[in-house]
Amino acid sequence: MKVLYIEDDPRAAAELCELGWQQGDIIAVETDGQSGLRRAGIEAFDVIIMDRMLGDSDGLALVARLRDSGVSTPVLMLSALGRTSDRAEGLEAGADDYLAKPFEALELLARIRALHRRASGREHSAVILYGAFECHVKARTAFRSNRHLALSPREFELFRYFMENAGEVITREMLLFDVWNMAFDPQTNVVDVNIGRLRRKLEEGFDSPALETVWGSGYRLLEGRAEPRTEDQAP
Repeated sequence: MKVLYIEDDPRAAAELCELGWQQGDIIAVETDGQSGLRRAGIEAFDVIIMDRMLGDSDGLALVARLRDSGVSTPVLMLSALGRTSDRAEGLEAGADDYLAKPFEALELLARIRALHRRASGREHSAVILYGAFECHVKARTAFRSNRHLALSPREFELFRYFMENAGEVITREMLLFDVWNMAFDPQTNVVDVNIGRLRRKLEEGFDSPALETVWGSGYRLLEGRAEPRTEDQAP
């Protein structure tokens, strides 16, 4: 990916550039809002990461100006302000996602890649394949090793989201925002309960796991390559 990072903290900018280099991405850095605004208007980027509180500019005003000028590049806003009202302000100003500081590098990477996929339209593929899994989007059917998985509507939406972000760590907040359309955490176990149900259906009858819990971060879909158990092999 080619990413524009508008950040006035040199240490934060250097850390993300190093991380991007390790992943094979190009991270262009602008240290003030006005320079970032100009560059976003003349160069093509896959994702823009913008700090909300810049020395010369307000990130909310900047992203609003970007949208007014016709720049549709996905914007991920970073901020130390993490209340529900702060997140709502960022999204209403035109940001596509909002991540409160401090955050884990894995989550930041997962979010910008998810934004990139969403913008490129790959999530609209008729069939998504990953390892032993198949997700037939229009038919709303799921398979593992050619075995049909009987998923409820909510479980299918979860499965589809994991397939769209296959192999990446998906946080609870990402699921709430993208699957449940919630810009806040309702402080319930709705995600955990539904993940548990989905995991059981993905793994029932197979000897290898399908969903990995990444402690302190979230969940990751595994490739699930394994032959189904036969009746003689069933425990």
